[in-house]
Amino acid sequence: MTHPDDALSPHHDALPPHQDAATVRPLTRAWVSRHLEAGERIVGTVALHGGITAEMRRLTIGGRDGGTRDLVLRTFVDVEQAEDWLNREAGTLTLLTGTGVRAPGLVAADPTAAQCEYPSLLMTHLPGSPVIADAGLEKRVPLLAGQLVAIHALRPAERPGKYVTLTTPDTVVTPQGADATAWAAAIDMIRSPAPPYEGRFLHRDFQPGNVLFDAPSPSPEAPRITGVIDWVQTSWGPADLDVAHCSTSLALLHGPAWGLRFAEAYEKAGGSLAATTDERRYWLVRDALAASEEVQEVSQPWREAGRTELTPRTVEKRLDTYVTTLLDTLR
Repeated sequence: MTHPDDALSPHHDALPPHQDAATVRPLTRAWVSRHLEAGERIVGTVALHGGITAEMRRLTIGGRDGGTRDLVLRTFVDVEQAEDWLNREAGTLTLLTGTGVRAPGLVAADPTAAQCEYPSLLMTHLPGSPVIADAGLEKRVPLLAGQLVAIHALRPAERPGKYVTLTTPDTVVTPQGADATAWAAAIDMIRSPAPPYEGRFLHRDFQPGNVLFDAPSPSPEAPRITGVIDWVQTSWGPADLDVAHCSTSLALLHGPAWGLRFAEAYEKAGGSLAATTDERRYWLVRDALAASEEVQEVSQPWREAGRTELTPRTVEKRLDTYVTTLLDTLR
């Protein structure tokens, strides 16, 4: 992701690997080796793609006994926010250890590239993969909602930084052929100050691409979440913001109706949203408008994952329908 208003950045084993991008740079490889156990060494690397900003690699680590384990290496190349994001992720992965939220374990971090070619973070590898297919969505959505409720229930001794939204009325990109009146009304909505809120611990990029499910599931009728990844933008802010972000992704991946259904699932799972309809709509609209800025970037990983029908134009049309539906439904 390029900023916290974007819609998707799947990582880990989400998508087919780019083998030619797998090579670990020399200084980074030496840094990784210093953080391995005695007798271990890197015996294989696979580049993972799907993210917009970071390079992601799965490293296979061989031990003296002939066994192997996997680690994941995140590297930011020429990204202005790299130090802040990696510090956030390192702190969050440490915080989540021992909680009910399963996340990668921190192995090492070099946020300032003091030892690596570029800012990097090394973490444990979780089993499972993101699932973005339409099939089985009815059963996954309640699990996604319940997982987000668990994240919002965390009360760290030290709060992360306040949430950031970068989308402004001037940066919104109205899709070609969109309902101009509806979009103008939506843009006017985010000219207003953000509604008051009770702060919560936010993932800030919670969406199907960053939630791992057991794959293949032992029972297709009973999918199971195996972990949540990509914690670089952990923040403190309104629960509605995380809910809105996942709602936008579901609307673009599976159709606008699913964007509306996620908020219902979140409340059914025990989550609390803003008190008034207008306040809830503000956050939903704000995140939907943010998605307008990078339709190409967020839709490409979906196509690479097999959703070839999700062309930028198709995603734009779904976004237009979703925005107009938000305005018409939440009145």
